[in-house]
Amino acid sequence: MNSKETLKKVWKYIDKYKYFLILSMIFAVITVSLTLYAPILVGRAIDCIVTAGNVDFAEIGRILLKLVIIILITAAVQWLMNVCNNKIAYNVSRDLRQRAFVKIENLPCSYLDSHAKGDIVSRVINDVDQLSDGLLMGFTQFFTGIVTIIGTIGFMLSINVWITLVVVLVTPLSFFIARFIAGKTYKMFSLQSKTRGEQTAFIDEMISNQKVAEAYNMNDENLERFDDINNRLADYSLKATFFSSITNPATRFVNSIVYAAVALFGAILAVNGGITVGILSSFLAYANQYTKPFNEISSVVTELQNALACASRVLKLIEEESVTPDREDAVDIENPQGEIEIRNLAFSYSPEKELITNLNLKVKPGMTVAIVGPTGCGKTTLINLLMRFYDANSGEILLDGNNILDITRNSLRKNIGMVLQDTWL
Repeated sequence: MNSKETLKKVWKYIDKYKYFLILSMIFAVITVSLTLYAPILVGRAIDCIVTAGNVDFAEIGRILLKLVIIILITAAVQWLMNVCNNKIAYNVSRDLRQRAFVKIENLPCSYLDSHAKGDIVSRVINDVDQLSDGLLMGFTQFFTGIVTIIGTIGFMLSINVWITLVVVLVTPLSFFIARFIAGKTYKMFSLQSKTRGEQTAFIDEMISNQKVAEAYNMNDENLERFDDINNRLADYSLKATFFSSITNPATRFVNSIVYAAVALFGAILAVNGGITVGILSSFLAYANQYTKPFNEISSVVTELQNALACASRVLKLIEEESVTPDREDAVDIENPQGEIEIRNLAFSYSPEKELITNLNLKVKPGMTVAIVGPTGCGKTTLINLLMRFYDANSGEILLDGNNILDITRNSLRKNIGMVLQDTWL
């Protein structure tokens, strides 16, 4: 699953909260508009200072009052925007965890037996956390950054077209740098997330089976395995961090070029009387406002790559096939007599390795039967087949003459008592 496919699937979860998303966008536009209006007021205030002793203090006072009002309104609207973003990010995380947990309850035993429990736990807990962090940063900075870029260009065009062209012509360099690095970071973050799940699974296995490991003197071997996983995780983490860390300095370098170009070109115009000092001051402020989102977006892009890599693992779990449903004509059984018959039963956990072939057995009500054999001969497997944790490859199992496939799982399991080897309270 690539990043585009993952993003489309994550978007379906976000779409449930589109009203919060719309509000967040509206608040972002208001915040950016007010923030970008401030440099114009500052420029006007500077132009009120004509010469030494010739200052329009009354006009400067009115401008300062407007600035204070703008700052207060911006702070309030920004707070409301953050509330909307938090609701989207954490509600999406809650929905994903709920879907993942429901899926775990409906997964076939074959999946649970073939996948490390720690890796499944890591997907539901760690990967969803990483996704929520990425979404929160994306909504808070990514969209606001785009609105800021568009708004800044609009304000600059209204002041001076030529200086605006100088700014815009240098911009594509930042996009090329961010796009190149994003492709590298997604791969590394994906490997990092996968290895983190592998490490969680190994630690969980070690804690659960420490006595067995000590009994068979496997501590040194397990330490070597852990070191291998830990070293791979460190390697992927370092590479992911390296690629993500060079994004911001690279875009900052390009942005510094933009600022220098604006300062130089604007100074030439100001000296020749093309613009006032106040307008030049506004343009320099806009150059900072314009380049700042590129720094933020470049950081957000790398964080989103990590979030999408984690989301891919969670979605793969959610999209796993559930246990085969009961047949439409399956019935509930009441007061069974307890006669069990196995006819020509064949079963294997994997196609390349046969376990049970052509097994026939009949147990009448009231009989006590002991199935004895070495580890791995299929004793527990028979119970798994009888309880329908697994379905046979061929043959059939009958309960009181009824094929257990024609009996609902809930009814079958309610009428069979199973005593586990381990005690669970």
